[in-house]
Amino acid sequence: MTSPVSSRIHLSEDGPECSRFVAGWWRLRDWSLTRSQTIELLEHYLSLGVTTMDHADIYGGYECESLFGAVLSESSVDREALQIISKCGIALMDDARPQHQVKHYQTSKAHIIASVERSLKNLACEYLDVLLIHRPDPMMQADEVAEAFESLRRDGKVRDFGVSNFTPSQYELLQSRWDAPLVTNQIEISPLATAAMTDGSLDHCQQRRIRPMAWSCLGGGRLLIAPEFEGVRKQLESLLEAVGATSLEQLIYAWVLKLPSQPLPIIGSGKKERITSAVQAQALEMNRQQWFEILECVTGEEVA
Repeated sequence: MTSPVSSRIHLSEDGPECSRFVAGWWRLRDWSLTRSQTIELLEHYLSLGVTTMDHADIYGGYECESLFGAVLSESSVDREALQIISKCGIALMDDARPQHQVKHYQTSKAHIIASVERSLKNLACEYLDVLLIHRPDPMMQADEVAEAFESLRRDGKVRDFGVSNFTPSQYELLQSRWDAPLVTNQIEISPLATAAMTDGSLDHCQQRRIRPMAWSCLGGGRLLIAPEFEGVRKQLESLLEAVGATSLEQLIYAWVLKLPSQPLPIIGSGKKERITSAVQAQALEMNRQQWFEILECVTGEEVA
């Protein structure tokens, strides 16, 4: 395959333009890279046209944003060339947050604003391109979240807003209180996680003309390494040549890209060759029958 370059796509009709593939940094601390190696990784993403960066305040025990911010400050990368997305709303029990006595959700106005201000400091940025509420909160006061959004937009700290892991009704509740369109819903999508295809989540994205961001496309790596999927991998390998893929990773990313809601897959790897391989998936041609064959192979069931 030729050197890939990620295509561009708008998250919504009037939303920000992003790279079709998204760089996921939630494992940054686990990769144990030096700062220079992390700069090289960021530059590699950019050389492939991957300019959209996915973060959350909690990643890496609340450390990954500051690790990325230090790299961004030290590199020659232009902040304006990036679309930086972060999330808030999950409160972890962690040494970095000794006041948390139980894992919970926190979507109060004060918490959202404080979380964004902390993220901006950690990321060494003056604004976020997109802020997502990380998980639906049963205690969420939608009016209060909208007030936080308005304050952050007015102060120039966040340009657009969205959600993550929300059901269509949860999305619509928040949208009913917010005067601008929510621009995306970040959803788990993989051959192992197909609930969004049947619970209305991806239908809702099409209805709203928003593009979901797809997390854990490789099923947390289980499809590639877990012993219980050895037989499945052998079956999938028989499709590689027909689709033109060189790896199972490429095949699965192509499967996600085929969905009509036009998901933006998040790549969660710190290895350059795997990132390059993932972006190459956009050049693959997968027909409808091949798509359903992969679904049947992984789920072990044919469609009704």
